[in-house]
Amino acid sequence: MEQLGNVGSEVERALRWAAKDEPGPSRETLWRGLELLDLTIADPKHRGRLRELTRLREVLLDYFLGENQYGSTADSWRRYFLAFGMAVALEKESTGRS
Repeated sequence: MEQLGNVGSEVERALRWAAKDEPGPSRETLWRGLELLDLTIADPKHRGRLRELTRLREVLLDYFLGENQYGSTADSWRRYFLAFGMAVALEKESTGRS
């Protein structure tokens, strides 16, 4: 969950840059997010989630660089990644981690 929370942070930054009509910084942060996602995909402990993770990568690329065939929105991305961020925060709170 923490790995996808980190991907979500980069996607959020990319969305904010895109909203400011700044394609260069938006793309740079997207690449960082994709790099984190690729590392997550390569991690053997996520073998059971490969379909979801690779589809996530496909849909992210479609939204930012493609024709948005899937009809994603900035809000839908925020909602998707918010769940991971909240889960990580709750886990840290319950275990006393910071």
